Amino acid sequence: MKIAFIGLGNMGGGMAANLVRAGHAVNAFDLSRDALSRAQDNGCATFSSVRDAVAGVDAVVSMLPNGKIVARVFADDVLGHAPQGAILLDCSTIDVGTARQVTADAVAAGYDMVDAPVSGGIAAANAGTLTFMVGGTGTAFARAEPILSCMGKAVIHAGASGAGQAAKICNNMLLGASMIATCETFAMAEKLGLDLQTFYDISSKASGQNWSMTSYCPVPGVGPTTPADNEYQGGFATALMLKDLKLAMEAAQSVNADVPMGERAAELYAQFDKAGNGGLDFSAIIQSLKDQA
Repeated sequence: MKIAFIGLGNMGGGMAANLVRAGHAVNAFDLSRDALSRAQDNGCATFSSVRDAVAGVDAVVSMLPNGKIVARVFADDVLGHAPQGAILLDCSTIDVGTARQVTADAVAAGYDMVDAPVSGGIAAANAGTLTFMVGGTGTAFARAEPILSCMGKAVIHAGASGAGQAAKICNNMLLGASMIATCETFAMAEKLGLDLQTFYDISSKASGQNWSMTSYCPVPGVGPTTPADNEYQGGFATALMLKDLKLAMEAAQSVNADVPMGERAAELYAQFDKAGNGGLDFSAIIQSLKDQA
């Protein structure tokens, strides 16, 4: 299958490489020359425009920074330029309303399309072990699933158009709040004189166990290797967590959902980002909580 991949950042680069490894011919586009060079090294054909990249393909996959860019790229350079029989997959994390509108425009133009945001971070993107939450019709999902399976360990149909984005922002609101709770717990345990490895050994097997602790521990040298063991470099940037939490707050307001823990998590990550920590992994917020303590 010939697949256009639009957006080769920290996530998209690894995802496109996995499509090549699965035997697909990948037409790659990004504004960054370095990203295009890496894609070429990974076996992609590279192009200087989206329109050139999508010409004659069977599918278009996008991984872009925000909803405005997604809407513009699809309206200006994908719809009417990719073959009408191509399946369109947007893996960006954007607001539900924009996802639904872009899909509606694509359907009106004769395309099948899904919103398919991801969970797993850079390591999973490189390893091909992402989880995809997919919104769209059953027909569109059936066409998209084999492509997404080349890049992930789980591909789940969340529901109609926009449901993938809804699932993603709900999941990441839970992740953001649970990471803060995990960080403040370790900070308190240290203040109480507990050995942090011993506390991990206890809590990871008790009722306080959670993914932020056992799979992504924010304490260096405790649990599996995480960004905490690399001075909080790599992983899932604080700025990206804040972006997702802002999307979650907008969504909550739109449906009058009461999300006090989500609101507080968004406030704390906004403060941490404003202090110049946007490029650090989101688990680095433990530093702020320890300083406050």
